[in-house]
Amino acid sequence: MFIETLITEPILFLRIVTIVIFSITLHELAHGWAAMSQGDNTPQQTGHLTLNPVVHMGKESIIFLCLMGIAWGQMPVNPSKFRSGKLGNILVSAAGPLSNLALGVLFIMVLKFLSNLSLSGLLSEDFFYLAARINLTLFLFNLLPIPPLDGFHVFSEIFPKLKPLQYTQFGLFAMMLIFIIPEFGMGLASIADLVIQSLLGEESAAF
Repeated sequence: MFIETLITEPILFLRIVTIVIFSITLHELAHGWAAMSQGDNTPQQTGHLTLNPVVHMGKESIIFLCLMGIAWGQMPVNPSKFRSGKLGNILVSAAGPLSNLALGVLFIMVLKFLSNLSLSGLLSEDFFYLAARINLTLFLFNLLPIPPLDGFHVFSEIFPKLKPLQYTQFGLFAMMLIFIIPEFGMGLASIADLVIQSLLGEESAAF
């Protein structure tokens, strides 16, 4: 289990937990800000326009992250309030993954800036590489057209025939397969590594 990393590699454990909590919090806030821009004030009414990760993730998700290395978040929105139902749903759904993409690119830029410096400790060059890798992986993962992921809501608006899948067991079955097959997550992380290395223009050590 992931919690074993706390004993074997405590610095890595703290880095991953910190990055994931920060990234999910901004991911959910991006959904909320996008919903507000589309005329839905539900995020504000429910008190979700906050940087408090407990509000977005809940204690259960944070505990599960520390134990299993898996976490989730939630942003309450009301699509019926969107000025444009279809476009609004696409924009609000895509905002979360795009925030992770933006964070990934930002951390890569920080890596480029720090390339000539020698840092150690929690906020070392390895930390920013890991932050970029996690965020790019979250971006790719959340774009999968599987309910309840953001990608499904985007693609189901473009291809309405997909919508009935959200009322079936397809999403649950597909998510179970994803978490049962570790090679899938490793594949997404490998793609993230390739993106980072290509943007850095140099060989970068993967974790």
